[in-house]
Amino acid sequence: MEIDPQLLLQAAAEAAKNAHAPYSNYQVGSAVLAEDGSIFPGCNVENASYGLTNCAERTAIFSAVAKGQRTFKAVAIVASGNTIPYPCGACRQVLSEFCEPATPVYVASISNPATFDQITLGELLPKSFRF
Repeated sequence: MEIDPQLLLQAAAEAAKNAHAPYSNYQVGSAVLAEDGSIFPGCNVENASYGLTNCAERTAIFSAVAKGQRTFKAVAIVASGNTIPYPCGACRQVLSEFCEPATPVYVASISNPATFDQITLGELLPKSFRF
């Protein structure tokens, strides 16, 4: 299966439109590509008790797992603003539970999704609990 980064980034950008970010005003969207080719989107959902906030990456993974998916071939993340949004440590560890070190992670700003960075999960999290 060939991976289309632009398709995943577009799905992530659509998901970001649903972000609940009244505290940070930082909308994040993510999309994960399951082994069977299906795409699962996720957005960040903030809470007044900030520790209860859920990141877009984990929302996408948890949604996919709820639908029976357990293996992912690629991840895309976009966010508002001009900087490229790399996943936080918690999301990196959760991604490592369901992805291989060579899994590509595409990251881009919503304002310029055509310009994206590609990195592997193993590069983002070289010494996870899993690999």
